This record gives sequence, C-alpha cells and structure tokens, in this order.
Amino acid sequence: MGPHRNDGCGWSTALAVIGGKWKTDILWELHLGRRRFGELKRLLPGISERILTLQLREMEADGLIHREVFAEVPPRVEYSVTAFGLTLNDVVTAMSHWGKAYEARRAATPSAA
Repeated sequence: MGPHRNDGCGWSTALAVIGGKWKTDILWELHLGRRRFGELKRLLPGISERILTLQLREMEADGLIHREVFAEVPPRVEYSVTAFGLTLNDVVTAMSHWGKAYEARRAATPSAA
C-alpha cells in the first residue's frame, strides 16, 4: 500500500486511498469492465493524461486495480479492478447515498447544512 497516515481508526487511510477527484470515477469504470488508458480518458471528460496516469499508478500501488501489459506490437495495456478493489463498492455506495441525502437536505433547507 501507498504511504498513508495511520490515524489508528483507519479513517484517514481510507480517505487517502479513495480520495482525489477521479479515483472513485476510475474505480466505477473499471468495476464495469476492463479498460484501456484511452478508453478511460474518453469516459472521464475533463481528466488530463497526467492526472489519469498518476491516479492509476496510486490505485495500482494500493492494490485496487491491476495493470496488465500484453506482449503485442504495439503494446496493449488494460486496467481492471482487483478483488480487493471490489471491497470498496459498499463503502463508495454508502458515501454516494449519504451525499445525495445531504444535497437533498441542503436543497430543501439551505441553512440546515
């Protein structure tokens, strides 16, 4: 795993692993199926090649995704979610539900947040 701060309860580590603007989007796309770099770039409008590369490297180092290089000419690289990465589905889904409830609450009563 990457160098994440140990907070004793795991919260900071979990946020560091899934944090960042694009990691959950990348994880979702890979959850749907294997993807090549160019496919991910097209599926994630607004992400730069540099950021996509950095996010993929971090996620691979954290064991969330697998990078497979095929010995072809030209070389082909595919990314897929690992079994360990799949364990984040429940966490990310719960956070998504909470975020939607929070947005609805704010829309209903802007001063309630």
